[in-house]
Amino acid sequence: MSRLAVALIQMRTPATQAAALAQAEPLIRRAAADGAQLVLTPEGTNLLQRNRDAMFAALRPAEEDVCVQGLVALAAELKIWLLIGSALVLRPDGLAANRSLMISPEGQIVASYDKIHMFDVDLPTGERHRESSAYTPGEAATVVALPDVKMGLTICYDMRFSYLYRALAKAGAGLISVPAAFTRPTGAAHWEILLRARAIETGSFVLAPAQGGTHDDGRATWGHSIIIAPWGEVVASVDHDEPCVVNAVLDLTEIAKARSAIPALIHDRAFSGPDL
Repeated sequence: MSRLAVALIQMRTPATQAAALAQAEPLIRRAAADGAQLVLTPEGTNLLQRNRDAMFAALRPAEEDVCVQGLVALAAELKIWLLIGSALVLRPDGLAANRSLMISPEGQIVASYDKIHMFDVDLPTGERHRESSAYTPGEAATVVALPDVKMGLTICYDMRFSYLYRALAKAGAGLISVPAAFTRPTGAAHWEILLRARAIETGSFVLAPAQGGTHDDGRATWGHSIIIAPWGEVVASVDHDEPCVVNAVLDLTEIAKARSAIPALIHDRAFSGPDL
């Protein structure tokens, strides 16, 4: 099969897992009713909470999280592939993970990915973020095999590290997910251009479902969920931050066409330096 119907879920996740499930479920049902075979949700699908103490009080292991388990059941009911773009979950060691979870149409979690790159920045607007104070970074890249294509998993700030995307593409990924909760200042400046660059340099479809709007914890996110083709053109997008569904049908033959036209993935050369 050379065509794949996909949908991105744009959310404004509230501060509890039950409320998050209540927001996500009707959007996912709408996507499936419109024919989506693969549905992706944004970073922090189950919970967004800037206050570290409040977040850890709310965190649960994935197998006990009401939103995660509700979405597992929903994927099985609707017979769709469902990527929880990320869930904030409690690790066995008592620390937190920002984790993508791929759910099969049988309701099985078949792959996971913990966000590798932590968003530790001081923005010119005065916003300060220290993800490393709350989350344990992942140490391994992940590619998951879907029926007709492989997908590489990344999360938000990862998009600034092009070597990760190259590694995923060289491992066979033709789709790359970039669920995000992008800040508004960086979203306005960098969101689309970075995603288009990652698509072009890897010859991959980039699927980026986003958080949008002002959340219960006071943060403001950019929205503007977007799907980009391997040649860099925008396949589908929204120009707002409201919760919604973004649908597209992907022609998977475009992956090979882009990579044969510009075969950069096979043109690596070893080099030395520069000296530090």
